[in-house]
This record gives sequence, structure tokens and C-alpha cells, in this order.
Amino acid sequence: MSTRTFGHATITLPELDDLGLSLSRVDTLDSPRGTVRDFTYGQADLRSLDLSDARLITGRIAGLHAKRAEFEAVDLHRVEITGSDLGTARWTESKLTRVHIRDCRLMGAALDGLVLDDVLFENCRFDYATFEKVRATGPVAFTGCAFTEATFTDCDLTDAVFSECTLRLTEFGAGRYRDLDLRGNDLSRIRGVANLSKILINPAQQADLAEALVADLDITLADD
Repeated sequence: MSTRTFGHATITLPELDDLGLSLSRVDTLDSPRGTVRDFTYGQADLRSLDLSDARLITGRIAGLHAKRAEFEAVDLHRVEITGSDLGTARWTESKLTRVHIRDCRLMGAALDGLVLDDVLFENCRFDYATFEKVRATGPVAFTGCAFTEATFTDCDLTDAVFSECTLRLTEFGAGRYRDLDLRGNDLSRIRGVANLSKILINPAQQADLAEALVADLDITLADD
């Protein structure tokens, strides 16, 4: 199986180019049976995309642009999503397993109740997004992603990895962050430092966290 490693997280990729695997083009992700498998979908501009109680298994979504997207109980297994803009998507109560999301925009998205296992987010834009009750139950990595003014609330990011991400005014609310790997990121402008107990950082990042804590507590540094 093809894998990629970031920090202490090794992600198993979907491997959709396996010899012998044939993907059929579909015109919709809706199915009367609730399951779409062995598919390729995309290269479409949509006003809205609404899915609920669906399972997408072994497939590729590419070049999809939706002004509004609503996913409720939409589970993905062995799926790749690339070069897509899902606008201010709302994605709730879903499980993602062996999923690779690359070069996508989910700016202002609301991700609520997602369960992530073997998931890689690569070069994605999550600016102004909200993550609520998102749980990493297996390897999860964000690499080269932007989280400007994004918010994490009541999430379990145990053992997850952020690598070379933009964390400008990213807020980490109450949650579980044990062994969350934040090495290699600028942490000087994050918010919610007091909630990040037991995370992993480099020695050089101590100054970043101190700067962020001063801003969090609205401390004034007065001249003598």
C-alpha cells in the first residue's frame, strides 16, 4: 500500500491508480441505494450540491465547483478529492477513511461531527472555517494548508499532524490535543494556547507560544 509520512503520522493513501482498478464516470453522486462506488466525478460548476445518508466508496472527485454544499451523514472510503472549491460547505456527522483531499478550497466551511481515519489534507484553504467535534481516530495530517481565523471547538486531534501550515489567528478551543504535532509551523499568532496541553513542538517554537500567550491574555509590555 502507498503511504506518506508527516511527523509521527503515516497516512495510507487511496491508491486509485492500482493496476486492474476501473473507475466509471458518473453524472451525480446521488444513488437510490445510497452508495456510489468505483466512480469518477467532477469538472462541473454547480449552484448547490446536497447529499445525505450516502456512501462514496473508491472514487475520485476532481474539478468540482459548488457555490453551496451540504453533506449530512456522507461517508467516504478510499476517495480522492482534488482541485475543487466547495464554497462554504457544511459537512456533518460523517466518517472519512483513506481519503486524500488536495488543492481544495473550503473557506468558511462548517465541519461538524466528522470522524477521520487515514486522512490527508494537502494544500487546502480552510480560512474562516469552523471545526466542531471533529475526531481523529487514526492517522490524520494537514500539510501546506491555510487556517487563517479558523476555529477548532471540542475536537479530538490526538496524534494529528499540522505540517507547514498557515495558522494566523487560528483558534484552538477546548478539546483534546495530546501529541498533536505542531512542529514546523509559525505558532506566534495562534489563539487558545492554554488549551494546547501535551502537544509536540520544537524548542525554537517556545518563543512563538510565549508571543501567542501574551496576545491571548491581552498583556501589555510596559517600558521600565
